[in-house]
Amino acid sequence: MISDTKISRRSFMKATAAGATALALPSCSLFKGKKDNELIQGFDDLGNGTKSDKVWVPFSDRKIKVGLAGHGLCKFGVQFGFQDHPNVEVVAVTDLIPERLKEMAEMAHCDKTYPSFEEMVKDPEIEAVYIATDAPSHFRHAMLALENGKHVACAVPAVFGSLDDAYALYEKVKQTGLKYMMFETSMFHEDLHKARILYENGILGDITYAEGEYFHYMVPPLDSFKGWRVGLPPQYYPTHANAYYIGVTNGTFTEVSCYGVKSIHPTMMGDNVYKNPFGTEIALYRTDNGGVARMGMSWDTPGLGREKDVSGLDLTRPAIPDMVIEGYHGGSHGYLMNEFVTSILEDRKPLVDVAMALNMVVPGIIAHESALKDGELLKIPQFKF
Repeated sequence: MISDTKISRRSFMKATAAGATALALPSCSLFKGKKDNELIQGFDDLGNGTKSDKVWVPFSDRKIKVGLAGHGLCKFGVQFGFQDHPNVEVVAVTDLIPERLKEMAEMAHCDKTYPSFEEMVKDPEIEAVYIATDAPSHFRHAMLALENGKHVACAVPAVFGSLDDAYALYEKVKQTGLKYMMFETSMFHEDLHKARILYENGILGDITYAEGEYFHYMVPPLDSFKGWRVGLPPQYYPTHANAYYIGVTNGTFTEVSCYGVKSIHPTMMGDNVYKNPFGTEIALYRTDNGGVARMGMSWDTPGLGREKDVSGLDLTRPAIPDMVIEGYHGGSHGYLMNEFVTSILEDRKPLVDVAMALNMVVPGIIAHESALKDGELLKIPQFKF
């Protein structure tokens, strides 16, 4: 594991695997007595519970007018703190279920509500939206927002099992010139954030082998809109693992051989809308620099692990406003939201732009296809922006 005083390439490679599994639930007995949002992996993890010592300095008086969409099982639309950022005014919220919409409006301190995203996105007052709707709707909602002139922040994954959707989203972001950012929570886990700085400063050298794992015990499947989690191919939700190479290096995967393991639970054994038999899918990727990465996704297997602190370069996460909390998923929520808001204010590319988002998501789509073909080696499309 990473020591308290220094980091090596070997220790980093071990830490990427450990860090990605850090939030997994070790047994189904932990579900007992939990609230709905506490069943979602990451909502039991506040990181180290402290913010960076850096002081956030206001640099603009402008307030970006934001619309929030989605208040489902984990109430994700309000979990990233848009309503607390001094450069944001939440002007509207939406959810399909009236009771949830009412609670969402109260939590977001917002009086204006819409019964659907399709109606909210037409609001001319809104400059940017955060999409926390069901995963299968992310692409459609992002396209609607872009077509209506809104900047887009979106929960993972950017697209859901469709390569055509990936190309369409990529082209739409380029065409509009609007900001698009996928909220991959691993990006502001302390371990990944530190590793990215070390890599960018040449400390890690060239990465020839990496591992990442997202082992989220999800048996039985968690509640979801129209049951989208039931039978979900693990590699359709790959970003929490893939970020531990792509999010550090901003590199890509170029080809994949993936094997699937049949699930231990009947809902994953092919009798689902995806016709997916696998509860675990392990992908072996070729990286764009000629290296290799192994990325594992599983709904059946508990995972453990968390790496220690490091020192050397300034590895602490950036400053965020005092009134914005770090939030869940390793204390990443507030940092992701602030990064998106700041990218608009500074008119620059956000950290997880459309290219990086698709480079995290699309390999999983191809990996699942490989698994269905018993590990056949398949090429992966490349996205640059």
